[in-house]
Amino acid sequence: MIKNKNKNKNKKLPLVSVILNCYNSANFLEKSISSIITQTYSNWELIIFDNCSNDNTKTVIKKFKKNKKIRYFRSNKLINLYHARNLAIKKSKGSIITFVDADDWWMRNKLKTQVKLLEKNRNLNIIYSNLFLFYEKKKIRKLFTNKKLYNGMITQKLLNNFKMPILTTMIRKKIFVKNKFNEKYNIIGDFDLFLRLSLNEKILSTQKPLAYYRVHEKNMTRKKINLNIDELEHWFKINKKKKMFKNYNLKNLKNIIKSLKIKKEFISGNIFQAIKELFCRPFNFNNLKYLVIIFLPKKIVNIL
Repeated sequence: MIKNKNKNKNKKLPLVSVILNCYNSANFLEKSISSIITQTYSNWELIIFDNCSNDNTKTVIKKFKKNKKIRYFRSNKLINLYHARNLAIKKSKGSIITFVDADDWWMRNKLKTQVKLLEKNRNLNIIYSNLFLFYEKKKIRKLFTNKKLYNGMITQKLLNNFKMPILTTMIRKKIFVKNKFNEKYNIIGDFDLFLRLSLNEKILSTQKPLAYYRVHEKNMTRKKINLNIDELEHWFKINKKKKMFKNYNLKNLKNIIKSLKIKKEFISGNIFQAIKELFCRPFNFNNLKYLVIIFLPKKIVNIL
C-alpha cells in the first residue's frame, strides 16, 4: 500500500520540459545533458534542439539514445537562436519550461528546489536563481552576484541592471501561449522577453546558486559583441516610445550600450577611439575598468 501511495504522489509532480538549444557544442554537450539526467527531481523531459550543427553534436547525443525522456530535433537550416527556442517550446509536453544551453550545466537539486518553490507560490509563474560563473581556462568558479536578487515587480531593476540568467529560470508553460521570444534576436532575446513579462508578472528569486554558466572563448555574447550592441540599440529605438515603457526610465540602457562600445574598441585595439568614447558624456566611472585591457596580453584580450 505504501508503494502505491508513493507512485500516486509521483504522478502528481508536474512534468518539467527542459529546453536545450545547441549549435556546434559537442565539446561541452555531454556534461550539460548529464546534469539533467542526474537531477534529484524525476519528472522531466529533455528537448534537444540542434540548430543544424556540423560538428560531432549528433554523436554525443547518441550516447543517450536509450533514455526515453530525451527527445532530439534538428533544424534543416541555421536559424536565429530565439527562433530555435520558440520551436523547441512548441515540442514540449510539460506544464513548466526551463532552459539550459549546451555549454552550461545545472546543480543536481535545481529542478527539485524550483518546482517546490513554484508549487508553494501558485500565484506566481516565473522564478529564477543565482548561479556560478565557471571560467573554463582557469577552472575556477565565481558567484554571479553577492547582491540580493530582484523580487516582485522588477521591470525597472531589470532595465537598470539585467541580472536574470535564462539558465536559472523556471516558467509555467501557459505564459508562452501569448508570449514568445522575438525571433529576430540572437543575443538579447531573453532580455526582451523577460522585460515584457515583468510588466505584468511578479517574479520570484532564490539567492541559492543552482547552475553553472561556462565562460570560454566561444561564448556567444562575448564573441559577438557587435551583434549585442546592434540588438540593444534596436531594442532601445523601438521600445523607448512604446506605451508599455512610458513609466520606466530607459536611461541606464544607453549607458550599458556605451560600455559595450568602449569594451569593443579596447578589445579591437582602437585605443584612441576607446578613450574618446570613454570620456564622452555621460561619463561613467565604471567604464574606467576597461583601461586595464591596454596592459593585457593579446591572448587574454581575445577572449574578453
